[in-house]
Amino acid sequence: MTREKSDIVPPKYDLDAKWDACVDLTARRFVYSSVAGAFGGLLLFRSPVSRWAAVAFGAGIGIGSAYTECSQKFDGFPTKFPPAAPKVPEAPVSETVLQNPPPQDRQE
Repeated sequence: MTREKSDIVPPKYDLDAKWDACVDLTARRFVYSSVAGAFGGLLLFRSPVSRWAAVAFGAGIGIGSAYTECSQKFDGFPTKFPPAAPKVPEAPVSETVLQNPPPQDRQE
């Protein structure tokens, strides 16, 4: 049983592949960053609470970075920032001085 070309979904609209990639990415980043947090906590902190906080911080970084990349895969790149303001060309110093001469104080 072969599929016809009309049955194949273009990669842009294939949600199953995107979800699989996002679940895989989230799991890997969560585990890797948790291990890095545990290792850093083991080296830097003495208190068990501080060590667990380092693990939680690492896990949060992993989940946050995975969320950012997955949202870009589903929605494209976000346009959160407004476009840059157009640059105003600067007038040369000589023109500025000629147009606006400084006030002259005369004392006689």
